Amino acid sequence: MTATNGVPNALDPGNAARSTLKLENTEKRDTLIAIEKRYQKQWQESGVFNAVAPTMTEIPAGSGSKVLHQRHPKYYGTFAYPYMNGTLHAGHSFTASKVEYTAGFSRMQGKRVLFPLGFHCTGMPIKACADKLTEDVRRFGQNFESYKEEEHEDGEEVPAPTQAETKEDITKFSSKKSKAAAKGVKLKYQFQIMLALGIPKEEIHKFADANYWLKYFPPLCKRDMNNFGARIDWRRSFVTTDANPYYDTFVRWQMNRLKELDKIQYGSRYTIYSPKDGQPCMDHDRTEGEGVAPQEYTALKLKVIEWAPEAAKAIQGKIPDSANVYLVPATLRPETMYGQTCCFVGPKIRYGVFQVSKNEYFVITKRAAWNMAFQDLFFKTGQFPRDASELAPTVELTGLSMIGTLVNAPLSAHKEGVRVLPMDTVSPTKGTGVVTSVPSDSPDDYATVTDLAKKADYYGIKKEWTELEILPIVKTPSYGNLTAPYLVKMMKINSPKDTKLLADAKELAYKEGYYKGTMLVGDFKGEPVEAAKPKVKAQLLRNGDAFEYAEPNGHVVSRSADECVVAYLGQWFLNYGENDPAWRDQVLEYVRNDMESYSSETKNGFEKNLEWLNRWACARTYGLGSKLPWEPKFLVESLSDSTIYMAYYTIAHFLHSDNFGTQPGLLSINPSQMIDEVWDYIFCRRGISESLIQSSGVSKSDLETMRREFEYWYPLDQRISGKDLIPNHLTFFLYIHTALFPREYWPRAIRANGHLMLNGEKMSKSTGNFLTLNDAVTKYGADATRIALADAGDGVEDANFEEAVANQIILRMYTLKEWCEDILKDPSLRTSTSPDKTTLWDKLFLNEMHTLVHQAHAHYTSTDYKVALKSALYDFTSTRDFYREVSIAASTPMSQPLIRTYITLQALLITPIAPHWADYIYQEVLNFDTTIQNARWPEVPQPDPSLTAIYEYIRSTSTAITSAEGQQIKKKAKGKALYYDPEQPKRLTIYIATSFPSWQSRYIDLVKSFHSKASLEDKALNAEVGRMGESKKAMPFVQNLKKRLQSGEDANNVFERKLAFEEVEVLGQMLKGLKKTVSKCAGVEVVAVEGEEEGKKVGRIVRSEGEHVGQVGDEKALVGPAEHAVPGGPTFYFENV
Repeated sequence: MTATNGVPNALDPGNAARSTLKLENTEKRDTLIAIEKRYQKQWQESGVFNAVAPTMTEIPAGSGSKVLHQRHPKYYGTFAYPYMNGTLHAGHSFTASKVEYTAGFSRMQGKRVLFPLGFHCTGMPIKACADKLTEDVRRFGQNFESYKEEEHEDGEEVPAPTQAETKEDITKFSSKKSKAAAKGVKLKYQFQIMLALGIPKEEIHKFADANYWLKYFPPLCKRDMNNFGARIDWRRSFVTTDANPYYDTFVRWQMNRLKELDKIQYGSRYTIYSPKDGQPCMDHDRTEGEGVAPQEYTALKLKVIEWAPEAAKAIQGKIPDSANVYLVPATLRPETMYGQTCCFVGPKIRYGVFQVSKNEYFVITKRAAWNMAFQDLFFKTGQFPRDASELAPTVELTGLSMIGTLVNAPLSAHKEGVRVLPMDTVSPTKGTGVVTSVPSDSPDDYATVTDLAKKADYYGIKKEWTELEILPIVKTPSYGNLTAPYLVKMMKINSPKDTKLLADAKELAYKEGYYKGTMLVGDFKGEPVEAAKPKVKAQLLRNGDAFEYAEPNGHVVSRSADECVVAYLGQWFLNYGENDPAWRDQVLEYVRNDMESYSSETKNGFEKNLEWLNRWACARTYGLGSKLPWEPKFLVESLSDSTIYMAYYTIAHFLHSDNFGTQPGLLSINPSQMIDEVWDYIFCRRGISESLIQSSGVSKSDLETMRREFEYWYPLDQRISGKDLIPNHLTFFLYIHTALFPREYWPRAIRANGHLMLNGEKMSKSTGNFLTLNDAVTKYGADATRIALADAGDGVEDANFEEAVANQIILRMYTLKEWCEDILKDPSLRTSTSPDKTTLWDKLFLNEMHTLVHQAHAHYTSTDYKVALKSALYDFTSTRDFYREVSIAASTPMSQPLIRTYITLQALLITPIAPHWADYIYQEVLNFDTTIQNARWPEVPQPDPSLTAIYEYIRSTSTAITSAEGQQIKKKAKGKALYYDPEQPKRLTIYIATSFPSWQSRYIDLVKSFHSKASLEDKALNAEVGRMGESKKAMPFVQNLKKRLQSGEDANNVFERKLAFEEVEVLGQMLKGLKKTVSKCAGVEVVAVEGEEEGKKVGRIVRSEGEHVGQVGDEKALVGPAEHAVPGGPTFYFENV
């Protein structure tokens, strides 16, 4: 079957979403989407999101950013510009939504708002894909007509390893999760991937030109974000790389200035490298292994003294007798080499004997040799091989053949040599395949040596080879001077097969030894291990007993499908980390003291990464990008040209009006005029001068206009990105801002969010649990998608987009729209605005709306959008429902002015999250003549604590009564005994207390003492309540006091045990409603319980409604529940009549 006939399921673009929710009746959704399209068109045509800085007329040039921001507050927010090798998925929209909500809320606060978006095209991915397509077209024809479907084409998805899985060195920081962890390789050919993306087959061949990607995907990104209702100023958009000559001058300026500041240097260093591509392979150049870094080892040279018979036979005549042959283990703990007692190899692993020089050979795995080939061992720098066939071993040996070989172990106390022994757990894909054994400090080694000693005959070795003395090397405070034996015995590890326990023991041993250990032997005896480790390593290197070796600490595959190695080569790099401690410490200080990070996890992530991050290669030879100004054969890599592009957004619209810079912007400036000195002036690094004007040809007014735009919009108020960008992009972003801009222009806040799951599962095309942004908006509409994203979560933990929520939101918003449209036409509503016509229910409704307005404001301000949504929509409609229900129950029409207030506030409160629905209500239901996008946040009075208390009292009392009745009905259905029949006519008696029990005085005093210290912290208060011995009845009472105080109720009223309202009067207002609410309720009585002492309390009817009730003032016999009533906490009793 050809690819052009009967496309397989894997190539169907709809297949990625096959497991997602299927919608059936879409009439309501379609109605809402039609409204959304109408308002999106209106917003785009009016340019309502086009951001403008204050003009020189408003504030003169040279006034400075502080004056600008004081007089004209602003919000400038961005998220990482998306890479243009595909369309946006729901994860992009989740990150973008955080900027969106904040931008919408900031507009309502009267701030000028800038939310721009560009298109990232730099780096290898696009170029690598284009090159693959070129080969596909060559092989299969322009439309791939000669392709024949291959058997087992849909291979197993292979997840990329993360640093967390491969990490060995505890002194290095790694992020817990990377994007690559969720990626897998599925389809074999690039044209198949393009088909799966929904690209028409007739158009795919055009993508063999890398520049075509830059033209094709940005318009789709813009389409999707507009359909999402994003408040983006599209005038400031651009593509990266030298495809846009203006952006190219900006990147070249950045690199020039960093080099002048000595932040970019040239030197040799270890880096992840693609042999096939012949260049470094950085994070965004990888299909697998994002976040994986070089792991540096000390490679020991264990010289062979005497070969095992089988190995000796294998090498005879192939290696000169006079040659020096070394087994080469790689270690992270050179300071423990004094304790070597043997050397391990994997019995089933094949090793090569590789010639290093005329008379020197290394015994290692082929994989290790391939890594070393790029580290000046087998090939010189500049002459690196492209294929492993260029590196062949002189001899191949099995690990089994080498068992019993005697080798000299540098630094070991056993000068006569140590034996090569078997270890089944040696990995051929990690290190060199040779492992030196230090059983004093390595739990793995101790467990293996112990096992070998017990089963010497089984393993075919001599027992005495395993019995060399284990000498103390490092003293630790927790585990003594033989750490490994101590931990193995303490943790009851019985064999090398106890892998989980051994892994835990290894981590304990390493941490304790490194951070707390003291050397007991050697030239550095008495020194802390942390200080001695580099000295021992240097000594080994100096004596020729070891050399430095590095390899990737995880599996890395480049965009060209090449398995990467670590190379030691000369390159241009950004001097991040320990080599420029002043720069690193400057960023650390800013993160710790001045930058808002919203969570301790984010701040800790930055701190750990800054302590770990080191030099970063900033140039490559393959891909797309801007040329390195001083060495044009190199391109600036993708994570180095994307650190301060937020500054470019501020003036992009002045330079060009299209993505590629081919159309002039608001100012008539050519790319050639954007010399480095112009960028310096714009970014407040120098003053204006006549020489600048003459050398650039840019007028003084144009220069001042661009600088004004930068001065006003900078600093960036909020950067929002996925947490996986903390180890690279976000840290680089901080480094470069601090290097190039004055401190007042450094970013104010970074918010890192988790990954987005879909329906509680990881998004995955292979499982069909995947949504693009276009899918989501087409399926649910923009507002339902936006609300579901807000509901998904806000922290750094992974969030969850629930399609069921999005589907429910469609019904909720449609129903609410219909109600708003209909209710204002309802002739039964009260139209009077006279205060004497205002009911208690009106007051409670208005007061609760004021409460929720303030709550929503607080949540939006703190960027807690899930709880903001709760206040602004769910609770707001709930309080509307309360008003409607109590009005109906009381036979009192609702107030038309109050309903209009509700609808207005509802539209305003939900505007940041669901602007289309809000604008429709605002313009077409409420008939305002301007867009809600320009409306201000409502200013309402602070809520009245007494009305809040009444509201809570009514809701809690009503809920308790209806819940109790519901429980009785359930009991009856189960055949349980009841004291009354809930399905027969009945009377409800409500008991209220006129005074508080005497025991409460002690707890009043307790809460008062805490309140006087301005501390009502739960833990301490609850502990004290428990200590006083009556927690069962006291705890609810104390929590109620605390709640009243925190609501703003007058403290004197609370402590004097005065209710904020007249309980009898409130219950009197409730009686009609309760009589209607309770099933078959003939009548309701309110009985006041008078007296404090047990046995001397009497009941008196104070309110009644309906039949079978007593007269007000009559005494009433008390039943059990009456004893438990307290002021503000009524009890109740049902009885049949």
